[in-house]
Amino acid sequence: MASPVHLKLLSWRRLLHHPPLQTLIPSLSRSINHSPSPSDEPYDPPFSPVRKTLTPPTKKHVSTPSKTLTPDAVPVRSDLPFDFRYSYSETDPSVAPIGFREPPRFSPFGPGRLDRRWNGVSAPVEGGGGAAGDRDSVLGEPLTEDEVEELVERFRWNDCTRQINLGKGGVTHNLLDDIHNHWKRTEAVRIKCLGVPTLDMDNICFHLEDKTGGKAIFRQCNIILLYRGRNYDPKKRPAIPLMLWKPRAPIYPRLVKNVIDGLTEEETKELRNRGLNSLALMKLSRNGVYVNVVEKVREAFTTDEVVRLDCMHVEMSDCKKIGVKLRDLVPCVPILFKDNQIILWRGRQGQEDLVSPSDS
Repeated sequence: MASPVHLKLLSWRRLLHHPPLQTLIPSLSRSINHSPSPSDEPYDPPFSPVRKTLTPPTKKHVSTPSKTLTPDAVPVRSDLPFDFRYSYSETDPSVAPIGFREPPRFSPFGPGRLDRRWNGVSAPVEGGGGAAGDRDSVLGEPLTEDEVEELVERFRWNDCTRQINLGKGGVTHNLLDDIHNHWKRTEAVRIKCLGVPTLDMDNICFHLEDKTGGKAIFRQCNIILLYRGRNYDPKKRPAIPLMLWKPRAPIYPRLVKNVIDGLTEEETKELRNRGLNSLALMKLSRNGVYVNVVEKVREAFTTDEVVRLDCMHVEMSDCKKIGVKLRDLVPCVPILFKDNQIILWRGRQGQEDLVSPSDS
């Protein structure tokens, strides 16, 4: 008996030999052979990106600068009756520089922003300047003890929000604007002093009061509380043009000579070697508080002729500034700056001059 598979094969053979089907099979085969293959069809993804028509770029209208001055370009007229400097407490107007590291014609206030001419060191006031206002009238009546204690209690702590840090630049020009900005919202401002200026806190207090018109009502170590005055009006504050960059320091005469005045070459070498081999009186840190340095140097000169200060972590430029201040405050003679060590000589003055030095 034939299986079902054999029967199907026989039925297919009969159909193939059928005449009508023989004429249809070649046409079917030709249509199958000429049907387009999947590779011939164009790529048509389900989410094909829509081509964007490129629009020609539009020309931007370039406005030509007008000849009228903008508010920033108008020269600022300030009535402050003193010369503008980068630092008021760390520079001596009586010492003239011997050269400049940048052309004096480049003003740190910017071109055309100040009605004063910059000479490389300062911007002198022209025509004597205007009246800065009566300082006594702004301060008004002196504060009572209770009012001072209340302000001190508010601003003496380290977490005070109205604080300005005074660094090695001292009382700078832009610091004056910062103080007046704080005075717009509060009666007093806390100033924390660090670095070289702390050698002479009296000098800092003087310049703060003289340049801002305020009053130092509290001073403890390196902390100063500056009061604005009873009749202070923020709307009548003086115009203070800001310095846009720090001007490069001019070149001044050499601080230490090869041979100290009044000594021979052998004596100078002996003093320098003795100072380098002696024990350091103090070790100064970078941006530290140097309030008690002057007194300690004076006490050391009562027994020693040469004193060494260890400034291992202090920049050499700051070491020279420290030497200059000690020369005027002690007084003494700096004889060597080497390897961040300051060697000071008490000079040939008498013992009584060291106990009560004359104010410089």
